[in-house]
Amino acid sequence: MGSILIKNGVLTDDVSARKADLLIENGLISKIGENIESKDANVIDASGMLVMPGIIDAHTHYHLVSRGTVTCDGFHAGSRLAAFGGVTTVVDFADHNKGQDLIQSLEYRQAEMAPMAIDYTLHQGVYGHGYNSTIGKQLEVLKSKGVKTLKIFTTYRNTGYLIEKREDLLDLFQNAKRVGMLVCAHCEFNPMIEEISENWKGDFSPASHAKLRPAEAEGKAIELFGSIALEADCPLYVVHCSSESGLNAIRKLRDRGLQVFAETTPHYMFLDRSKLEGKDGSLYVMTPPLRDKSDNNAICQGVLDGEFQVIATDHCAFTREQKLSSSDCRTIFPGIPGTEELLLLLNTFKDSHRSMTMSDVVRLVSTNPAKIFGIYPQKGSLEIGTDADVIIFDPSKDWVLEDDNVHSASAYTPYRDFEVHGKVMTTILRGKVIMDGENYYGVPGEGRFIEQH
Repeated sequence: MGSILIKNGVLTDDVSARKADLLIENGLISKIGENIESKDANVIDASGMLVMPGIIDAHTHYHLVSRGTVTCDGFHAGSRLAAFGGVTTVVDFADHNKGQDLIQSLEYRQAEMAPMAIDYTLHQGVYGHGYNSTIGKQLEVLKSKGVKTLKIFTTYRNTGYLIEKREDLLDLFQNAKRVGMLVCAHCEFNPMIEEISENWKGDFSPASHAKLRPAEAEGKAIELFGSIALEADCPLYVVHCSSESGLNAIRKLRDRGLQVFAETTPHYMFLDRSKLEGKDGSLYVMTPPLRDKSDNNAICQGVLDGEFQVIATDHCAFTREQKLSSSDCRTIFPGIPGTEELLLLLNTFKDSHRSMTMSDVVRLVSTNPAKIFGIYPQKGSLEIGTDADVIIFDPSKDWVLEDDNVHSASAYTPYRDFEVHGKVMTTILRGKVIMDGENYYGVPGEGRFIEQH
């Protein structure tokens, strides 16, 4: 593997930004300093640009089989669009497959993801349909195989995802605490959602989705899981917090002494439920639904105040044709693309808020995910001896997101017409350039599963 010397850039990590050169040898960061020279290295001049650790999208669904179809961004397309967004590692999900235990489900998903061209690690789903008394032993084996994060739901009882008994949830949290694992929770209180659905007299247009799954259901579910986590003395990770109600519930749990890691997404920061009312409303259906502008404002302020540890995307892309094949919110394929836009949107948000720095952005989309999910400093850092996952970012580029200038196979961006600041010019994965300018060089199968520690 050839050496790469990045010169004249501003090295930007989670703590500082400083002018320095960076040398990559044998896939690792080997030297950082001023005026580095190397006779054999390929030199990249990063004058006027930021040199940053590769982005980690901590919440993705590539090649997700759902409702009789599959998401359009599979492992090839997902790797490609990620590279154009400076994303070098994703944290995807292993479903708890019916008829399989957690270990079999993990191994099935690992085999599926072998064609990835970027690195990945996994959250393991634990669902009600397969929950049994062997869970403690299964978690021990999972941990030994490099997975320390679990994904559970407080909704989707009809699909078997929901673990309905509180004693089973407490058992799961207690075993997670014992083994040293982190429980990640999708929070929507199922009894409230089912009651609303049973008594619903309105239509089922995309706009109704936000009424059928209200913000109050998120807050109540966070309170429920938080109470169980407190009893088990186990941390809680809340995925895609979408509302002020949810954020208030997180605050209350923290006041009670619970360690809560909070994640949100760009769509809950920058898109509101009015998107569901247009002729293309189906394109904007995801779960939890888009909220009110007041919720956007609360989430954005929470980001500025340091109340969120991670911003990820919940990338779950279907084509326009798939999305628009139904206008009934019960049958619209739920999810939107977003991995490629993640850094661009947050850099633009940062540029409009003086209290936020690029180091803050790096912390939210790279360093914190790596630390929380046990892959730091191998990922999420610019430390000597770590994987040379490095991106070169030009902060001076101003452009407009359009359907035809992003790379998702969905052929649309939910952020169409957004003016963004900055552009990823080069993406390097473990010392190899996988994207440069408009050229993609990723090789299917060269992505690696990264064990969590």
